[in-house]
Amino acid sequence: MPLPYVLLSAAVSLDGYLDDTGPERLLLSSPADFDRVDEVRASVDAILVGAGTIRADNPRLLVNSPARRAARISAGRPEYPLKVTVSGSGELDAGANFWHTGGEKVVYTTEKGARRARAAGLAADVVGLGPGLDWRLLLADLHSRGVRRLMVEGGGRVHTQLLQEGLADELQLVLAPLFVGDPSAPRLFGPGGYQRGRLRLVESRRIEDVVLMRYLPTAPGVGPRTTAADRHWLRLACELAELCPPSRTAFSVGAVVVAADGTELARGHSREGDDPMVHAEEAALAKADPGDPRLASATVYSSLEPCARRASRPVPCARLILEAGVRRVVTAWREPDTFVADADGSGLLASAGADVVLLPEFEDRAKAPNTHVLP
Repeated sequence: MPLPYVLLSAAVSLDGYLDDTGPERLLLSSPADFDRVDEVRASVDAILVGAGTIRADNPRLLVNSPARRAARISAGRPEYPLKVTVSGSGELDAGANFWHTGGEKVVYTTEKGARRARAAGLAADVVGLGPGLDWRLLLADLHSRGVRRLMVEGGGRVHTQLLQEGLADELQLVLAPLFVGDPSAPRLFGPGGYQRGRLRLVESRRIEDVVLMRYLPTAPGVGPRTTAADRHWLRLACELAELCPPSRTAFSVGAVVVAADGTELARGHSREGDDPMVHAEEAALAKADPGDPRLASATVYSSLEPCARRASRPVPCARLILEAGVRRVVTAWREPDTFVADADGSGLLASAGADVVLLPEFEDRAKAPNTHVLP
């Protein structure tokens, strides 16, 4: 199921708290950072908060800048992003600011919660997800509504669940120069099992007296279950395919080999270097240490399904992957019969016990450098 790009946004104290226990909301960001948040809001298709945040903060979740709203309208977008909330119980105050400001709203809840929310007369589209809340179904439904970028502004439970399920593409964290120190105050992240590996820091910026840090998760999924990091690495593989020298007799493909903790082990692309016959997976695996124990739990990302047969070399890429010990492959596009009839690298891999994950939302990106050889 295609999912939106999920951006988690939060400001915390130095000791990791989202708020204190006072009657008024603790302002952690600086004025300049509030303006930055407004800019991010203007760039997304939807903003999501949990029902607890609506009860505690009564937010409006608006794009405050008239110029940014005007820019959205001139670009053919709604003046305000879609506003989204999640409530297991469906118990929501119909008088809250959330329902009476901005544009369209949607509530995701359970079947039982949906009946309660509809009875409350909320000014929103109410969606029952079933007996429980399923984040993947929720995100897939948002994608079907045209949401490609989703900003999540809390609370801590929502952030925790999305990170633990590997569904967050990016974390934008603002660190405020103060302490809360109250163990009963809400924290950003709760206990539980998080995805493996270190997050990658892609930006660190001082904004008045706070610091913005942007992190991307890097750890691949396990088996057929995907994470946001799988999309990141497959996107990189598609970018590598664009580096291939053009050919009329072979596809342009990019590949990346990634350890279970999110460490990149190798990358490659078709016809790399001085070898006009080398395939992307072959080029990448040639750079990896064959004795590296991390290969057994690594993932190979390839913009095109690894080949099962080839004329230029005796060993196809699917076989090279298996011989390297890798048992998980994520790809964007099944190989067409352009050069090899009945190509089925996925079948070869699966018959040897490997997990093959297809993310068709990247198919057009994978095809882009190959349009000159396609029918």
